[in-house]
Amino acid sequence: MRLADQESALVRFCPPREKVSHETFARSQDMTTVDRVLAESYWPADEGESVHDVTIGDLLREAAATVPDRTALVDAVADQASRRSWTYAEFLADATRAAQALLARFSPGDRVAIWAPNSADWIILQQGISLAGMIMVASNPAYRARELEYVLRQSGAVGLFYADSYRDVELTPIVEEIRPRLPDLREAIPFSRWQEFLGSGADVELPPVAPTDPIQVQYTSGTTGFPKGARLHHKGLANAARFVSERAGMGDGGVNVNSMPMYHIGGGAVTSLGTLAKRGTFVIVPQFDPALMLETFETYRGTHSLLVPTMLIAVLDHPDREKRDLTSLQTIMSGAATVPASLVRRAAETLGCRTTILFGQTEMHGVIAQTRVTDSPEDQSETVGQPLPHLEVKIADEVTGEVKSVGEAGEICCRGYQNMIEYHEMPEETESTIDSDGWLHMGDWGCMDERGFIKITGRLKDMIIRGGVNIYPREIEEFLISHPAVAEVAVVGVPDEKWGEQLAAVVRLNPGADKPTVEDMRAFCRAEMSAHKTPAYWSFVGELPMTPTGKVKKYVLREQLSSGELDTDTHQPDNGEQGK
Repeated sequence: MRLADQESALVRFCPPREKVSHETFARSQDMTTVDRVLAESYWPADEGESVHDVTIGDLLREAAATVPDRTALVDAVADQASRRSWTYAEFLADATRAAQALLARFSPGDRVAIWAPNSADWIILQQGISLAGMIMVASNPAYRARELEYVLRQSGAVGLFYADSYRDVELTPIVEEIRPRLPDLREAIPFSRWQEFLGSGADVELPPVAPTDPIQVQYTSGTTGFPKGARLHHKGLANAARFVSERAGMGDGGVNVNSMPMYHIGGGAVTSLGTLAKRGTFVIVPQFDPALMLETFETYRGTHSLLVPTMLIAVLDHPDREKRDLTSLQTIMSGAATVPASLVRRAAETLGCRTTILFGQTEMHGVIAQTRVTDSPEDQSETVGQPLPHLEVKIADEVTGEVKSVGEAGEICCRGYQNMIEYHEMPEETESTIDSDGWLHMGDWGCMDERGFIKITGRLKDMIIRGGVNIYPREIEEFLISHPAVAEVAVVGVPDEKWGEQLAAVVRLNPGADKPTVEDMRAFCRAEMSAHKTPAYWSFVGELPMTPTGKVKKYVLREQLSSGELDTDTHQPDNGEQGK
């Protein structure tokens, strides 16, 4: 018997929703393409919709006040008997308890880190940090000691909440190893003590929080090696997520099934806060698994989900798909890599839903441009749509900043309320990213047509996008150079049918050094770095192609690797799932 047919509490608290037609969407949501004819590659801010002066806590309070008995949150673990759910009234109550427990230990403005995979407790803690006027530091649970220590030290985190284990790795020993080197870190609390923590606060009044106050230090990899922490504010996250959900056609009470990592802005803001803004049901899946996603779509009558192309293909190809009732699905959001027109059409035909493509950057509080569900498959695959409301976008000359002609390539720059506050304690990096006129330089290369549709044509920054996760090579290169056999190394992205790009390391060995095996290099990387940063391809060369100024010609290496001119040894990292 299918889960949708079972008379279980899991089905009863989230009853089937009527499938909303495209015509109904178009009447009530941001579905109509803004009709403009641009003379140059500059998009003036569309102020047709209002930006709300709200905090993340305001969104939760408003939902709890208006729909207190509506299901807000579902912890969709694989074991259905262990699943939990919260109404909006219960969600606010637990978030308030979390805030009060935090205030018993820390002060408003303090940074509190979360180092754990997806769970409902993660989301409740995020809301508690918001209500307490504190600042969240989201950390990838795949981090090892070196990476976690950097993030905690650079952010000045005073508290850490962490999972006891992640993918068969015990995390407590890592915390115990680095804690003596982190004098600011006052408390480290495992999630196994979550209920004890929730009961440890006093019934105190919560502090005032302003919409422009910082809520998050979100780390994004940079070309200077270790990540930079973008300081993000409540207003930016709340409104950008709301605009995305509206353009995706989510109505009041929609159901978002999410497996995007919560430490990533796609999970921790775009999907979760977009659902909250629509007073919907957020079904949190612990990690991406196509069978589990299909089951939760059916069980909770999911209407929306964010699936990068590799995830979408896995769902479409899974044998369980034909067994599941997916008629509730309305929109699949995608992006982070090229989404072919054939995949857009296949999703529409197979799942009976529409798609919308997202493009953005952490420094801009997430998404800056998005297609509409009414856009053609060609526009969905060849562009990333028009900018979100209240955001100026230009395609500029990377040296002069002058606006380019329509159709001419240049750097994508943005300006508006979505700009980050700054990079945390990195004034020089902030100044090099946001210019004196307030334009944030994204480092992405693109063009804009006369309608304002943006096409991504390349990247100024040396970034690799693997399965929707942004990876910058500099940190990996700086680590690999510490290997005793390595004299020089360049890490580049090579095309991959499944992941979009894979990492390839081209290594020049020290004279007289024995050539290490791929397994040796893998073990070296995995001892200190996350799995998704471990190169899949390794090539050992006598010299690297250089410019006259001594910079590696990475475009030459990419061409040589793609053409097979360079011999490679292959290792597929043990990270078969998105975002590890």
